[in-house]
Amino acid sequence: MVKAKYQSVLDLGEKLKIQNGDVKVEGNQLKVWGTANTQYDKNLLWDEIKRVGGENPSDITADIKVADTTAYAYHTVEKGESLSKISKHYYGDPMKYNAIFEANRDQLKNPDMIHPGQELVIPNP
Repeated sequence: MVKAKYQSVLDLGEKLKIQNGDVKVEGNQLKVWGTANTQYDKNLLWDEIKRVGGENPSDITADIKVADTTAYAYHTVEKGESLSKISKHYYGDPMKYNAIFEANRDQLKNPDMIHPGQELVIPNP
């Protein structure tokens, strides 16, 4: 029953390709663990856990580690995106676009010139 309640969390874990992940039911508690690629992916999992179980759920414990702590996330630019739009997506603030620009100076010469297909580093906030 508790596993069914958190099925969306388990599905998200598969979608995010959580490494060494596993799930175990003990009594009325679900135990999940694994390693997310980035902190952003880990945050997405925790957001889903809280969405389903509330701010402090007592029926689930999760031990999620992060494989790559050098960046918050990685983003492939899509048509119509700007650094401010990408910044709003990851940081909730479009004005933090300059942090993304600075982290990608090796491939960006102008913050207003990004191209679809570019793989950008999203630095830790």
